[in-house]
Amino acid sequence: MTLADHQATIGIDGLDDVLSGGLARGRVFLLEGSPGTGKTTIAMQFLRAGAASDERCLYITLSETEEELRATATAHGWDLQGLDLFELVPPENLLDEEQQQSLLYSSDLELGETTRRIFDVFERVRPDRVVLDSLSEIRLLAQSSLRYRRQILALKHYFAQQNATVLMLDDLTTDANDKTVHSIAHGVIRLEELAPEYGAERRRLRVIKYRGRRFRGGFHDFAIETGGVRVFPRLVSAEHKRPVERTVLGTGMPEFDALLGGGVERGSSVLVLGPAGTGKSIMTLTFVRNAIARGERAAMFVFDEERGLLIERAKGLGIDLQAMIDADSLVLEQVDAAELTPGEFSERVRVCVETHGARTVVLDSLNGYQAAMPGENALVLHVHELLQYLNRRGATTFLTVAQHGLVGDMKSPVDVTYLADTVILLRYFEALGRVRRAVSVVKKRTGPHEDTIREYRIGERGLTLGPPLANFQGVLRGVPVMVGEATLLDDPET
Repeated sequence: MTLADHQATIGIDGLDDVLSGGLARGRVFLLEGSPGTGKTTIAMQFLRAGAASDERCLYITLSETEEELRATATAHGWDLQGLDLFELVPPENLLDEEQQQSLLYSSDLELGETTRRIFDVFERVRPDRVVLDSLSEIRLLAQSSLRYRRQILALKHYFAQQNATVLMLDDLTTDANDKTVHSIAHGVIRLEELAPEYGAERRRLRVIKYRGRRFRGGFHDFAIETGGVRVFPRLVSAEHKRPVERTVLGTGMPEFDALLGGGVERGSSVLVLGPAGTGKSIMTLTFVRNAIARGERAAMFVFDEERGLLIERAKGLGIDLQAMIDADSLVLEQVDAAELTPGEFSERVRVCVETHGARTVVLDSLNGYQAAMPGENALVLHVHELLQYLNRRGATTFLTVAQHGLVGDMKSPVDVTYLADTVILLRYFEALGRVRRAVSVVKKRTGPHEDTIREYRIGERGLTLGPPLANFQGVLRGVPVMVGEATLLDDPET
């Protein structure tokens, strides 16, 4: 019997991946989280996955009505055929005010009655999978931590004897700090909902415990969509090691190739750094065009610019992005950082590389990507894992970062220069009464590069690079000093 035969898949690919295949059969698991975090949706997907495998499935609800559960299923477009829903409502005499005030009907009797009815419906259905929703009602009936623990232990032993896989839900409304069930359950999954200052709410989950199983630790983003929950496992670059042919890719421009020491190595990362308007996006588009001209596929994720505007702007520079998209050579996605979690973004990049076959990936820009991060430290870690993953998959990555300021002392919102293999620096400088642009390569891990500074111009043919600015000093400061006769791109002799 294989390991898969001993596991009950949840039916959510990302969550099954986090759990290394699913839930161990015949064990009791706890799924906890505040109201609205998606517990019921995940539980129903767990039962639907069992029904699809011809397993008997039972949903016991103490908190929601059967009508509410069916309405939830309808909202997701689900058919609950093969699922038994049992609404455990209080006995009719409990609704009688006189009975409620009677000492003869104490919480002990009510707790015992609830447990008996749970066992009765189990004996009738004989399910392979059970969902118990929720433990908060049982905790209230127990009234003390000791009685609550004993009751959960009784349920656990009973279900274990029947070899049922049980998912208990806890909405944490009675005592969020009560860890009683944590020590009893075979595994514990916690769901969280975060409310950023701006944008939609964000959800994440973490496997707190799973006995005898190596699971994917840390937080994993997830989203509730029409059709169910989608989980985006945390990207671990070390899991994607593979041999890569490190060939050098030219830019198609002799001057640019000379500046880069021949070109950019496949499977490396390139950071394009400079103030607003220096042409960072246009420079990355040049690499995209060359990649597609080689017969490869590319993906471009745009955070800061409207997709249609970028297509029109690129067309004016002789780069027809729409034709590349129509030919299925380019995936161009506009990313709304306020609506997208970092985990979901990483998943989109993975799909482009592993499914679409993209060998060139552009992230424009890291400033927009940072808006989706909870903090600078998290941004650096996310970028590190993403770049390592792309490098190990043989994809060449281009990132842009807009620096604060226009000339002189520049500051970046976050320093990721040490993560990139190659750093291209763009600058404005003033010469002969005009604002000009200069480019230099300040870092390249994979080989030698030209240490000069060249002027470049953006025109109808895209980028045009000139000869090294050998007769200028202080170009990177923005106000250079001419120490000889310099030939610039706008001069008649160029």
